[in-house]
Amino acid sequence: MGASAICLGGLFSRNFERRAIVILGLGSVLICSAFVLPEYWSRLAFKPSMSFQDDLKVVQFNVWHLNQTPQKAVGWIIGQKADVIIIEEAGSERTSILQGLRAAYPYASCDKGAGCETLIFSRYAMTARGGNRTEGPYASTAWATLMTPRGPFSVIGVHYSWPFPAGTQQEQAHNLARTVSRFDKKTTIVAGDFNSTPWSFTLRRQDKALGLHRWTRALPSWPAGQFTRVAAAPAPLLPIDHVYAGSSWRAVTIERGPVLGSDHRPIVATFTRSKE
Repeated sequence: MGASAICLGGLFSRNFERRAIVILGLGSVLICSAFVLPEYWSRLAFKPSMSFQDDLKVVQFNVWHLNQTPQKAVGWIIGQKADVIIIEEAGSERTSILQGLRAAYPYASCDKGAGCETLIFSRYAMTARGGNRTEGPYASTAWATLMTPRGPFSVIGVHYSWPFPAGTQQEQAHNLARTVSRFDKKTTIVAGDFNSTPWSFTLRRQDKALGLHRWTRALPSWPAGQFTRVAAAPAPLLPIDHVYAGSSWRAVTIERGPVLGSDHRPIVATFTRSKE
């Protein structure tokens, strides 16, 4: 909008009005750049490294309750051979996505038929699990503590509401921070659809409150594909799907998946765990 003010003001305004509009537009661009550019700098500074067999692969994906190609989506998810899958807007147990994931993964954070909207699937045994089924002040969340040969760790999946009306997301962020505090922060991983960009004040406050490192930097994931009846997205514009991890984890790759019938694109993160 600031760039548009500069262009339109410069082309169609005159005299003092032109100077005022262009200066205000330039000011807004500079202010926004102060929030946005550090994210892109962090993304450029991240250097992927080689992954190994004992690394942890995590897929975060809002599969969308109106998914147009569920068979393609579940085929791609299973084909990733990930250790942990976090999905939002899971939909009915009759959908091929849930049926396929339940068949492919031995452990899930939610029992079949329980109506959970956010779920965690894992190839590792879950020693504890839980969450909230519906959105609202507590968000739609799922959590599980997993047992691996390298020791236990916890995963939390979350789906925030939209950023408007104001207040709900902030309350959800507060409750998520309280949930995270119950686990060992060094080994905890948090992933989900936060419906919030990294340069929003909500997410900036959340980054501090969680005490975890956000590895998704300026990685747009929304919109994707035919996200309304009349509009298709040529490319994602907003980074609103995020992955956090504690100090025991270091990301070796952070990638965005393809268009899979959802209005979001998936995020694939591979982590190596430090020796403890």
